[in-house]
Amino acid sequence: MISTNLLELYNVQLKLYAKEQVIFNEFDTPQYYYQIKSGNVKMYNLTEDGKEFVQGFFEDGNSFGEPPLFGEFKYPAAAISQTDTSVYILPKKVFLELLKQNPEVHLSITQLLCKRMVYKAKIMKELSIHPPEHRILTLLNHFKSTSNINKPSYEVPLTRQQISDLTGLRVETVIRAVKKLEKAGKLSIIERKINL
Repeated sequence: MISTNLLELYNVQLKLYAKEQVIFNEFDTPQYYYQIKSGNVKMYNLTEDGKEFVQGFFEDGNSFGEPPLFGEFKYPAAAISQTDTSVYILPKKVFLELLKQNPEVHLSITQLLCKRMVYKAKIMKELSIHPPEHRILTLLNHFKSTSNINKPSYEVPLTRQQISDLTGLRVETVIRAVKKLEKAGKLSIIERKINL
Protein backbone atom coordinates (compact mmCIF):
# COMPACT_ATOMS: atom_id res chain seq x y z
CA MET A 1 0.00 0.00 0.00
CA ILE A 2 2.24 2.84 1.25
CA SER A 3 5.90 2.17 0.56
CA THR A 4 8.06 1.34 3.56
CA ASN A 5 10.51 4.08 2.55
CA LEU A 6 7.77 6.71 2.68
CA LEU A 7 6.42 5.39 5.99
CA GLU A 8 9.91 5.56 7.48
CA LEU A 9 10.16 9.25 6.53
CA TYR A 10 7.22 9.78 8.90
CA ASN A 11 8.81 7.78 11.76
CA VAL A 12 6.52 4.78 11.46
CA GLN A 13 6.67 2.25 14.30
CA LEU A 14 6.65 -1.52 13.85
CA LYS A 15 4.47 -3.32 16.38
CA LEU A 16 4.38 -7.08 16.90
CA TYR A 17 1.12 -8.85 17.70
CA ALA A 18 1.03 -12.45 18.92
CA LYS A 19 -1.40 -14.88 17.31
CA GLU A 20 -5.01 -14.05 18.28
CA GLN A 21 -4.05 -10.72 19.88
CA VAL A 22 -6.65 -7.96 19.58
CA ILE A 23 -5.40 -4.96 17.60
CA PHE A 24 -8.52 -2.89 18.21
CA ASN A 25 -12.06 -3.57 19.35
CA GLU A 26 -15.37 -2.61 17.80
CA PHE A 27 -16.33 0.89 19.02
CA ASP A 28 -12.74 1.86 19.92
CA THR A 29 -11.69 5.37 18.87
CA PRO A 30 -9.27 5.18 15.90
CA GLN A 31 -5.79 6.41 16.70
CA TYR A 32 -3.52 4.79 14.09
CA TYR A 33 -3.07 3.85 10.45
CA TYR A 34 -2.27 0.12 10.27
CA GLN A 35 -0.33 -1.64 7.50
CA ILE A 36 0.77 -5.26 7.73
CA LYS A 37 4.45 -6.01 7.18
CA SER A 38 3.96 -9.75 7.68
CA GLY A 39 1.19 -11.93 8.99
CA ASN A 40 -2.60 -12.03 8.82
CA VAL A 41 -5.39 -9.96 10.36
CA LYS A 42 -9.12 -10.62 10.52
CA MET A 43 -11.73 -7.89 10.95
CA TYR A 44 -15.06 -9.09 12.32
CA ASN A 45 -18.22 -8.32 14.28
CA LEU A 46 -19.93 -10.45 16.88
CA THR A 47 -23.69 -10.79 16.59
CA GLU A 48 -25.97 -10.66 19.64
CA ASP A 49 -25.98 -14.47 19.78
CA GLY A 50 -22.16 -14.55 19.75
CA LYS A 51 -21.76 -15.58 16.10
CA GLU A 52 -18.80 -14.10 14.27
CA PHE A 53 -19.36 -12.23 11.01
CA VAL A 54 -16.09 -11.62 9.16
CA GLN A 55 -15.71 -8.30 7.39
CA GLY A 56 -12.40 -9.19 5.77
CA PHE A 57 -9.01 -10.88 5.89
CA PHE A 58 -5.82 -8.87 5.40
CA GLU A 59 -2.27 -10.04 4.77
CA ASP A 60 1.26 -8.84 3.98
CA GLY A 61 1.22 -5.32 2.52
CA ASN A 62 -2.49 -4.70 3.22
CA SER A 63 -3.75 -1.80 5.28
CA PHE A 64 -6.92 -2.08 7.35
CA GLY A 65 -9.23 0.01 9.48
CA GLU A 66 -8.84 3.28 7.52
CA PRO A 67 -12.43 4.61 7.13
CA PRO A 68 -12.78 5.80 10.76
CA LEU A 69 -9.59 7.83 10.36
CA PHE A 70 -11.38 9.93 7.75
CA GLY A 71 -14.93 9.79 9.05
CA GLU A 72 -14.41 10.67 12.71
CA PHE A 73 -16.38 7.64 13.93
CA LYS A 74 -15.53 4.63 16.08
CA TYR A 75 -14.36 1.33 14.61
CA PRO A 76 -17.37 -0.57 13.19
CA ALA A 77 -15.55 -3.91 13.64
CA ALA A 78 -12.77 -5.49 15.69
CA ALA A 79 -9.37 -6.55 14.34
CA ILE A 80 -7.37 -9.53 15.57
CA SER A 81 -4.11 -11.12 14.41
CA GLN A 82 -4.57 -14.64 13.03
CA THR A 83 -0.86 -15.45 13.17
CA ASP A 84 2.12 -13.74 14.76
CA THR A 85 1.92 -10.47 12.86
CA SER A 86 4.09 -7.38 12.49
CA VAL A 87 2.22 -4.17 11.70
CA TYR A 88 3.42 -0.69 10.79
CA ILE A 89 1.51 1.86 12.84
CA LEU A 90 1.37 5.59 12.22
CA PRO A 91 -0.52 8.01 14.49
CA LYS A 92 -3.68 9.36 12.86
CA LYS A 93 -2.43 12.97 12.78
CA VAL A 94 0.85 11.95 11.11
CA PHE A 95 -1.00 9.70 8.64
CA LEU A 96 -3.30 12.54 7.56
CA GLU A 97 -0.27 14.82 7.15
CA LEU A 98 1.43 12.16 4.99
CA LEU A 99 -1.66 12.11 2.74
CA LYS A 100 -1.74 15.91 2.42
CA GLN A 101 1.91 15.96 1.42
CA ASN A 102 1.61 12.96 -0.96
CA PRO A 103 -1.55 13.30 -3.07
CA GLU A 104 -0.71 10.21 -5.17
CA VAL A 105 -0.81 8.09 -1.99
CA HIS A 106 -4.07 9.76 -0.96
CA LEU A 107 -5.56 8.86 -4.36
CA SER A 108 -4.42 5.22 -4.10
CA ILE A 109 -6.02 4.90 -0.64
CA THR A 110 -9.23 6.46 -1.96
CA GLN A 111 -9.26 3.93 -4.82
CA LEU A 112 -8.69 1.07 -2.38
CA LEU A 113 -11.57 2.23 -0.17
CA CYS A 114 -13.85 2.46 -3.22
CA LYS A 115 -12.97 -1.13 -4.22
CA ARG A 116 -13.81 -2.30 -0.71
CA MET A 117 -17.14 -0.47 -0.84
CA VAL A 118 -18.03 -2.21 -4.11
CA TYR A 119 -17.11 -5.56 -2.56
CA LYS A 120 -19.35 -4.86 0.47
CA ALA A 121 -22.26 -3.87 -1.77
CA LYS A 122 -21.90 -7.07 -3.87
CA ILE A 123 -21.62 -9.31 -0.84
CA MET A 124 -24.57 -7.74 1.00
CA LYS A 125 -26.78 -8.32 -2.04
CA GLU A 126 -25.60 -11.92 -2.41
CA LEU A 127 -26.05 -12.74 1.27
CA SER A 128 -29.59 -11.46 1.34
CA ILE A 129 -31.20 -13.14 -1.68
CA HIS A 130 -29.17 -15.92 -3.33
CA PRO A 131 -28.59 -19.63 -2.62
CA PRO A 132 -25.23 -20.78 -1.17
CA GLU A 133 -23.67 -21.83 -4.50
CA HIS A 134 -24.32 -18.40 -6.02
CA ARG A 135 -22.99 -16.60 -2.92
CA ILE A 136 -19.80 -18.63 -2.93
CA LEU A 137 -19.21 -18.25 -6.66
CA THR A 138 -19.72 -14.47 -6.42
CA LEU A 139 -17.20 -14.25 -3.58
CA LEU A 140 -14.62 -16.37 -5.41
CA ASN A 141 -15.07 -14.47 -8.68
CA HIS A 142 -14.60 -11.20 -6.80
CA PHE A 143 -11.28 -12.43 -5.41
CA LYS A 144 -10.24 -13.60 -8.88
CA SER A 145 -11.20 -10.30 -10.56
CA THR A 146 -9.33 -8.21 -7.99
CA SER A 147 -6.17 -10.35 -8.00
CA ASN A 148 -3.20 -9.46 -10.15
CA ILE A 149 -2.93 -13.03 -11.41
CA ASN A 150 -3.39 -13.43 -15.16
CA LYS A 151 -3.39 -17.21 -15.51
CA PRO A 152 -6.11 -19.39 -17.01
CA SER A 153 -6.60 -21.09 -13.62
CA TYR A 154 -6.90 -19.06 -10.42
CA GLU A 155 -6.17 -20.81 -7.11
CA VAL A 156 -8.47 -19.31 -4.49
CA PRO A 157 -6.44 -18.18 -1.45
CA LEU A 158 -9.25 -18.99 1.01
CA THR A 159 -9.96 -22.00 3.18
CA ARG A 160 -13.47 -23.45 3.44
CA GLN A 161 -13.64 -21.88 6.93
CA GLN A 162 -12.74 -18.43 5.55
CA ILE A 163 -15.37 -18.76 2.82
CA SER A 164 -17.85 -19.69 5.55
CA ASP A 165 -16.84 -16.66 7.62
CA LEU A 166 -17.14 -14.28 4.67
CA THR A 167 -20.51 -15.55 3.45
CA GLY A 168 -22.21 -16.27 6.75
CA LEU A 169 -22.74 -19.89 5.74
CA ARG A 170 -21.91 -22.92 7.86
CA VAL A 171 -18.70 -24.74 6.90
CA GLU A 172 -20.70 -27.88 6.10
CA THR A 173 -22.87 -25.86 3.71
CA VAL A 174 -19.77 -24.44 2.02
CA ILE A 175 -18.30 -27.92 1.55
CA ARG A 176 -21.53 -29.25 0.00
CA ALA A 177 -21.95 -26.17 -2.23
CA VAL A 178 -18.34 -26.35 -3.45
CA LYS A 179 -18.88 -30.01 -4.40
CA LYS A 180 -22.04 -29.06 -6.32
CA LEU A 181 -20.16 -26.27 -8.11
CA GLU A 182 -17.39 -28.72 -9.02
CA LYS A 183 -19.92 -31.21 -10.45
CA ALA A 184 -21.51 -28.38 -12.44
CA GLY A 185 -18.09 -27.48 -13.91
CA LYS A 186 -18.03 -23.99 -12.37
CA LEU A 187 -14.79 -24.64 -10.45
CA SER A 188 -12.29 -27.41 -9.88
CA ILE A 189 -10.56 -28.87 -6.85
CA ILE A 190 -6.84 -29.48 -7.30
CA GLU A 191 -4.96 -30.89 -4.30
CA ARG A 192 -7.81 -29.74 -2.00
CA LYS A 193 -7.53 -26.16 -3.33
CA ILE A 194 -10.41 -24.45 -5.13
CA ASN A 195 -9.53 -23.25 -8.65
CA LEU A 196 -11.55 -21.08 -11.03
